[in-house]
Amino acid sequence: MFGNIAGLIFLLVIGLIFISSAIKILREYERAVVFRLGRFTRVKGPGIIILIPFIDKMVRVSLRTVVMDVPPQDVITRDNVSIKVNAVVYFRVMFPEKAVIEVDDFIYATSQLSQTTLRSIMGESELDEILSEREKINEQLQAVIDKSTDAWGIKVSMVEVKHIDLPSEMQRAMARQAEAERERRAKIIAAEGEYQASAKLAQAAQAIGEHPVAIQLRFLQTLSEVAADKNSTTIFPIPIELLKPFMDKK
Repeated sequence: MFGNIAGLIFLLVIGLIFISSAIKILREYERAVVFRLGRFTRVKGPGIIILIPFIDKMVRVSLRTVVMDVPPQDVITRDNVSIKVNAVVYFRVMFPEKAVIEVDDFIYATSQLSQTTLRSIMGESELDEILSEREKINEQLQAVIDKSTDAWGIKVSMVEVKHIDLPSEMQRAMARQAEAERERRAKIIAAEGEYQASAKLAQAAQAIGEHPVAIQLRFLQTLSEVAADKNSTTIFPIPIELLKPFMDKK
């Protein structure tokens, strides 16, 4: 009797082990790359999948987007400026069988490729281009990395340069350059204002010359402005024509 119970327990344990190794549950974002006796058969999932115990082996692959931080890289730009640059790469697995078969560790491989590509692209660009054309640099990085990872079944959706660390002496030089540029613009604006004011004065003088009564109207307007300030001193200009007879007598 005891032997029969032990045998049933043994068979039950064997059955549970068989079922647990044969039935697998995959989440919605997971796929199983199945190998049968070492040879790739197909990709299964999501949901419940059944494997042949001790014959089928599977590798889980996530299809979610991976956000990978590229460590800071020491770069010498084309105009011989030493900088440190880091970036962030967004990618996902499109073909799980390629990500498992074609490369040993696709996340590590993509990380190393991103670092070398970042150094290469930044080394081919000048500092002003890196600082002013960030979007163009991002597109170049994305295109190069995506083309290289296509054989691994990986799609690189976006690459963003996150931070550019400049040497302290370069930061001071750029600050002086920006200050000089602001001063130049201020002088140009002031000169433009003077030019426009002189042009308007020339137009006013021409209008007064064509209509002499306009100077009298301007004089009356000036008197009204002086009177509005409660000033006790009033200035009356005397036309030079009134003094001309006295000057002729001399």
